[in-house]
Amino acid sequence: MIRRVTSHALFPPPTYSHASVVEAGTGLAFLAGTVPLDEKGEVVGPGDPVRQAEQVIANLTEQLRSAGSGLEHVLRTEVYVVSDEPSVLSAVWEVVEASGLSRGPHASTLLGVSCLGYTGQLVEITATAVVPEAGADR
Repeated sequence: MIRRVTSHALFPPPTYSHASVVEAGTGLAFLAGTVPLDEKGEVVGPGDPVRQAEQVIANLTEQLRSAGSGLEHVLRTEVYVVSDEPSVLSAVWEVVEASGLSRGPHASTLLGVSCLGYTGQLVEITATAVVPEAGADR
């Protein structure tokens, strides 16, 4: 269903693929930016990008479940972190890796940004995933 592609002519990516290929006719889910809000709509882990990344992954997992998919079916993510410090971006990326998203591995871009939509928000992830046919592994 998903073919992960890593070009041997390019620098080998550490824990992601260069591309994910899906055959036409496969269901896809395009997820809105997943944010570190709890069920009450409050930012989790103010000032703590790692804690926020953990909440974002939990919320992403639920978004995927609701769409009939799962972390293992994610094709692409964009990970936004409010920071210009490589160590902060790396700490958030470690949460992404530990989540199971890198099992694919999926194609991803990690970005340091100046601001996100909610006051105190430090992390956001957008994703595209395959929605397996009913009865397929999720």
